[in-house]
This record gives sequence, C-alpha cells and structure tokens, in this order.
Amino acid sequence: MKQRKSEIERCTKETEISAKLNLDGTGTANVVTGIGFLDHLLDTLAKHARFDLDFICKGDLFIDDHHTAEDCGLTLGMVMQKALGPRMGIRRFGYAYAPLDEALARAVVDISGRPFADLNLGLTRDKLGELSCENIPHILSSFASTAGITLHVDVLKGENDHHRAEAAFKALALAIRSATQDSGFEDIPSTKGDLGGTEE
Repeated sequence: MKQRKSEIERCTKETEISAKLNLDGTGTANVVTGIGFLDHLLDTLAKHARFDLDFICKGDLFIDDHHTAEDCGLTLGMVMQKALGPRMGIRRFGYAYAPLDEALARAVVDISGRPFADLNLGLTRDKLGELSCENIPHILSSFASTAGITLHVDVLKGENDHHRAEAAFKALALAIRSATQDSGFEDIPSTKGDLGGTEE
C-alpha cells in the first residue's frame, strides 16, 4: 500500500482553511483553529489515529464558533477522503472503546462511501472552553459527510463533559486507525467493487 497523503485549501466568506494529512504518519499534529478545545480534540484524533496533521483555520469567530467548527469538520473529511484514494487494500471496518477516567466511549466506523453519522455524546454543558457543546457532534457529522464514512459514536457513561468529548474522539481515532490499516489484500473490500473513493 503506497503512502497516503493529501492536502487541500478550503476558502469561503466564513473560513479559510489549509489542511495536510498523512494517514501513515506517527501522530504528529499542528492544529490552529482559534478555538482551544477544538485544537485539543483534533490533536487527540491525530495522535491516537497515528495520522500526521497540519491544520490551520482562520474563521469568523467574531460572530460565533459555529462556522469554524462546521468547516473544520467538513475540511477534515475532505482531506481524509482524498488521502484514502480508491480505498483499495484497507480493512474498511473499525471499532474501538476508549475510556477517560469515569467516561467510556465507543466508536464504530465503516469506510463505506455512504456518509452517515449517529452520535450520542450526552453533553450537558453549554461550552467547553470556547467551543459550544452543540457543535461537537456537528463536527463529527460534518466530517462523516465529506469523508464518505458511516460513523456511530456513543459515550456510554461519564460525568465530566470534557472527559466525555475527549473519550469520543479517542475512540474515533482508534476506530479510524483500524479501518484504514492494510488488510493484506489488494482489492476494494466491497461486493460492489466500489467504496466511492477518488483515484488520486
């Protein structure tokens, strides 16, 4: 399996984002979004998925955090979709549990070409730092939509919302790492022969 790297720039009137991703990295991240807790979640994702990620966003935070959060999720999915290419030789499916103290999260991923997200994080606080809790599942659903993956994330228990959110991203990272690994076969793992990937 060849090394899988990609980079994109996504610019709108609301955000300007540049992203570079190496799916076969070591977990090194350089993330600057202007929202500290979002940086923390994306750092966590890269670290435990063992992706190398350079991700810089300049957003209209003078309005609020929604546009930045949503567009970061969309862009992360886009750069992952591009890095995966035709999705040949991957395991396709991945699942993982991740604890963080009293919190426990489960993530199940299918790199299917069919975007879908079912998310139950159970967050109750208004914000974590400067990131609105309502935007955390929105980041994940936006990511799934442009990555072309089916994603189920459930936080099974936990009292602290910081722990619940971070456990969710750690579980997702481990599930994606498993799903993107080399299967040992050179085919596309689908009876249809297509998982909606690009040829790049």
